[in-house]
Amino acid sequence: MSVHRASAVLGGRVIWRQVSLDVLPGEFLAILGPNGAGKSTLIKAILGLIPLAEGSIDVLGHPARRGNPMIGYVPQRRHFDADVRVRGRDIVRLGLDGASFGVPIPFLNRQSASERKRRLQEAIELVGATPYADRPIGELSGGEQQRLLIAQALVTSPRILALDEPLDSLDLRNQRGVAAVIRRISRETGAAVLLVAHDVNPILSALDRVVYVARGQVAVGTPDEVITTETLSRLYNTPIEVLRASDGHVVVVGQEEEEVSYHAHRYR
Repeated sequence: MSVHRASAVLGGRVIWRQVSLDVLPGEFLAILGPNGAGKSTLIKAILGLIPLAEGSIDVLGHPARRGNPMIGYVPQRRHFDADVRVRGRDIVRLGLDGASFGVPIPFLNRQSASERKRRLQEAIELVGATPYADRPIGELSGGEQQRLLIAQALVTSPRILALDEPLDSLDLRNQRGVAAVIRRISRETGAAVLLVAHDVNPILSALDRVVYVARGQVAVGTPDEVITTETLSRLYNTPIEVLRASDGHVVVVGQEEEEVSYHAHRYR
């Protein structure tokens, strides 16, 4: 996938400008930044859901378009109430008929019942959800539900997996568990992974690169290159200090009048 000098404008406001990025097979990238910075907008542009003001996005050699079956998409956190009796397996099956995109996927509809069953089971096994796939999804934990939603995105055997805040509202144990599943998927399938997150810490050790979005600007590189005092101070246009704890966790500290927020942390 290639993003070339792309800019997004919504409601007359520049969300981000002049973004350039090449994503390789099997790479794991996190899209980071504060609330409202345009992280989800970047994912939606890659999905062909919103137009660019300028520049281009090519996905597997073709312009980004809506409903591309080679992109598996997990939207922002969906929670299933306890009274939802639909089996987890049936939630995953929705990915086979195009329901996750809102449009049918012709080549999937032409597949035999045995091929569809095979794809369904492989996706469930890939995320480690076999033990609870036949239980009502409303009975499952947040982490188990999230694994099944990721499996739903995998049934088309996508070349790119886009996840919009999949760790949101999960406790630390489930954050780490889901992050490990996503890392393994990228390694075993060769799919490139783009993951939107507030807090980089649960996925930091698994990342190849980060895309940090703030105030319309974007920085791309390895975590050690981007999550630095110098780079974040430039993006926020205010003094920012990046500290690393003895356990490897990253702490970002800004001036009193400039709040820098991650999902699990809020520093001033």
